[in-house]
Amino acid sequence: MAGPPGVEPGTYGFEPALQGNLRFTEQDCDLTGFYEFLLVDDQKSEVTARNYRSLIKRFLLRVKRPITVDSIRAYLKWVKENCSRDHYALTLSALRAYFARYKQAPWLVSSFKFPPKTFYPKTIPSKEDLRRFYEALPSVRMKAYFLITASSGLRKGEVLGLSVEDVDFSKRMLTPHNHKGTTKRTWISFYNAEAEEALRRFRRSLTTRQRKSSKLIPISSRDFKAEWRTAQQRTGLKLTSKSLRDWFAEEMGRLGVPDRYIDAFQGRTPTSVLARYYTDYNPDKLKEIYDKANLKILK
Repeated sequence: MAGPPGVEPGTYGFEPALQGNLRFTEQDCDLTGFYEFLLVDDQKSEVTARNYRSLIKRFLLRVKRPITVDSIRAYLKWVKENCSRDHYALTLSALRAYFARYKQAPWLVSSFKFPPKTFYPKTIPSKEDLRRFYEALPSVRMKAYFLITASSGLRKGEVLGLSVEDVDFSKRMLTPHNHKGTTKRTWISFYNAEAEEALRRFRRSLTTRQRKSSKLIPISSRDFKAEWRTAQQRTGLKLTSKSLRDWFAEEMGRLGVPDRYIDAFQGRTPTSVLARYYTDYNPDKLKEIYDKANLKILK
């Protein structure tokens, strides 16, 4: 596919970069406009838009001008050799959004394919694994996070992003606001009595200064990783937050909860006609279904 008039095929009209440590601002890279394009034109969630903007900024910081198909290929080759398949796919998605749709230069990225997905059977942790890991967590803060995540089925970012205002403590109901995209949604979920007790202990332990934070579970990324790693080392278990989400889906299914309601608790967009148009997602209905399952983690 030919490029626009006056532009060499396979390139886009960026000025050649100066040698050395050239720093770009968001305005130089037109990342502010790209971010708005993702939110409005592409209807991406705020999380996805931020991720794409970050990936494109990283790309533009490392690739010399003019940008060509070959320079993009070299960059993707490095990503393929040094990062995970999922990171490669996310990088390519961001490049396609930026060049093909935002910059209207599809010839730069049209030849690149997404890596095939390989199916790996999941190994769901047992209740005994969860109990061991829970006991090995070094703080009441992490214990509260663990039980809320395992009993709600929410994503790590959704739980850590919860503010106190996102919680109806009387109903044990959570209303995250992280995802508003086409494949990930944020509706509502709930946490069980075990998580309620752990959360109550944690909130009581907060200092006056810590209580000023709007976050339900205020914790830095560094502290989270350190404390989680401690539990992994103590138990020898490679549990992740995703493991807890997988366990929730499996356990709720075993307890007789229909898949469409599990998807609702976990924020997945309904796919079937029944789930989309003929299922009652009223919060009171969802709470009735959740409570009836009587989900337990530590017992």
